[in-house]
Amino acid sequence: MITRSRGFTLIELLVVVAIIGILAGIGIVAYSCYVEASKKKSAENIMMQIGLAQTEYYSDYSAYYETSSGSNCTPDSGSSGKIETNLLNGADLITDEIGFEICIIEDSTSNFKIIGKSNSSNCTITVDGNQTVSRQNC
Repeated sequence: MITRSRGFTLIELLVVVAIIGILAGIGIVAYSCYVEASKKKSAENIMMQIGLAQTEYYSDYSAYYETSSGSNCTPDSGSSGKIETNLLNGADLITDEIGFEICIIEDSTSNFKIIGKSNSSNCTITVDGNQTVSRQNC
């Protein structure tokens, strides 16, 4: 008399758990890349909105708004807050979730540059007065 037990063997269960682990690992990596790319795109979109606000500011004051004078600026929370207050009417667009700080300077052509720097990497995004976007180390 032979008894047959129904169910899965330990090896079958281990193989299934290993496959699920591999798929989960691939999914986590793909998701983190997706999140990082969407943060960069969000920062770009906000910088384009700031560029449009600069046009309005120029029509009102005959000069572009700058967060710092001179040829360079350092994006930080202070400059981001000034932009939100003075150009975006207090809108809270530059949030911690996007992971970028932004500043504005006047460039050599009497125009402006909007510079955004990532808090977590070396990525720098620049938008000029012609709405041209350039990325460095992204």
